[in-house]
Amino acid sequence: MIDASRRRFLGTSALLSVGGAVGLSASSATASTRPQTATSAGFDAKVEDDLRRYVDFGIKQAGGEGDNACGEWMAAELTAAGYAVERQYYDVPYFEATAAELTMGEARAAVYPQPIVISTGPQGVSGPLVRVDARGAYAGSLEGAIALVDLPFGRWSTMIIPAARRPVEAAFAAGARAVVAITNGPTGKVIALNADGRKPMFSGPVALLAPEDAGAFLTGAVTRQEARLTLDGAGGHRPAFNFVGRVDRGKGRWLAVSTPRSGWFTCAAERGGGVAAWLALARWAAKGLPDHDLAFVCNTGHEYEYLGASEAMKKIAPPPADTRFWLHLGANFAARDWHELPGYLEPLPSVDSQRYLSISPEFLPLARSLFAGQPGHEAPVSSAVMTAGELDEVVRAGYAPAAGTFGIHRYHHVAEDDARCIDVAATRTGAQSFRRLIEEVLATSA
Repeated sequence: MIDASRRRFLGTSALLSVGGAVGLSASSATASTRPQTATSAGFDAKVEDDLRRYVDFGIKQAGGEGDNACGEWMAAELTAAGYAVERQYYDVPYFEATAAELTMGEARAAVYPQPIVISTGPQGVSGPLVRVDARGAYAGSLEGAIALVDLPFGRWSTMIIPAARRPVEAAFAAGARAVVAITNGPTGKVIALNADGRKPMFSGPVALLAPEDAGAFLTGAVTRQEARLTLDGAGGHRPAFNFVGRVDRGKGRWLAVSTPRSGWFTCAAERGGGVAAWLALARWAAKGLPDHDLAFVCNTGHEYEYLGASEAMKKIAPPPADTRFWLHLGANFAARDWHELPGYLEPLPSVDSQRYLSISPEFLPLARSLFAGQPGHEAPVSSAVMTAGELDEVVRAGYAPAAGTFGIHRYHHVAEDDARCIDVAATRTGAQSFRRLIEEVLATSA
């Protein structure tokens, strides 16, 4: 039998890197100190430091203090590498909650307000609690009720997809005053969901509830017990910025490399690996690609259904006709995988395989060769068959050839996506492979 009191989720103190103050994975830290060739040491020497810096900026919701500070740091790194930096400002939604909870008798649980937030005011919204299943079905009436939408199990990322959106819409259509959605996922924690960044998605207040906190409310919904949802705070719009670092040599042959930096929480593994690889590629390309113009694009507002990427395409991206290759480094670039059984959760010295590499079909054989043995990325998919995330914006804008990474790791969009979830060694390996991919793709279009 497993001793659950001893074999449990390891805290940061158990996963510190050698000599480090932030809990980057111990196995990755060991791997990162192994002897390297002179070429790889020069290329990826700052990867672990960059990962630490990214984590240290904390919560990175678009336009907030952490996001802005992170963007200024990344822009300064490109300036130091010889890039001319241009910022693009635009407005993003925000909400700073002073109260966010669901109560029912003595039962009480914190909830996560679903953006764009429709506030209940300090008095909250009351009504009988009624369970709504994943198909939008329910018993009795929803008129004047608080709908408890029980989403199916999954690695959730966005409210836009029909599986999440439709039962919420159905509840409001049937007369619900508010909706609380249970984000059933692998951690038991609340999973923040991406949202439309231009207008509220629903006609009333919506909140998200962690499955580990949902038991009493699911029981209460059987007998339609009275509940209250309170979502109160300050919200509206605030400025945020994308930026591009350019080296314009007048060649008329652009390489574009993009990555988002923002997200609902700390986003250590969701965003950190892509950011660190992006910086390593930018420092290398400034001197290593003298025959190409360079555009390294960093977007914010990712959590609002790629609002920043959409804005970047309008003003700061290079022209598609003059761009020889666009590489996008998205979510779950190199997140840690885990062993999990009831009462047992341990990090593995390997990367989460739920990550994808999508690439223009003519480069599939090259990608299979370069990424052999790298879980997830070793099985690239054609961009003609599947794209996701901000790569959608790249392909839709007409950039070709193009490639991009995306994925959903265990702690994706969860507050606990912290330094424990990062795999430093896999970040280095991935960055090196993408450098080789860039070299090979550009060589074919020279």
